[in-house]
Amino acid sequence: MFSALEWCLLVAIGLTAGVSSGVFGIGGGILVVPALVFLLHFPMPRAIGTSLAVLLPPVGAAAVWSYYRASMVDVRAAAVLAAMLFVGAWFGAQWVQRMDSHLLKVLFGVFLMAIGGYTIYSARA
Repeated sequence: MFSALEWCLLVAIGLTAGVSSGVFGIGGGILVVPALVFLLHFPMPRAIGTSLAVLLPPVGAAAVWSYYRASMVDVRAAAVLAAMLFVGAWFGAQWVQRMDSHLLKVLFGVFLMAIGGYTIYSARA
């Protein structure tokens, strides 16, 4: 059972992730996973599973429809990526279930720093 504060945090996390997904085209997991771990004290594997469970339907349906209507979706590329994402996500989920939670946190942090560094570096070019 969640407290009133935890419910408010979940609402704020969801809204923030949704807006960032629509604006930046990023998976909300970049925000949802750290927020669940640090604000709501979820174990890392549970945060990842929860993030995956909630992000696909709302983000996928709303954002994809909007971008598709604006002719901003390459359907062929999206189909290939979706198929490979499905396969990769299954393997990734199997791997995470066997991984130490602390190592997973470290790897996630390194991943976020690499993306941030690349984004900053490429913005200068």
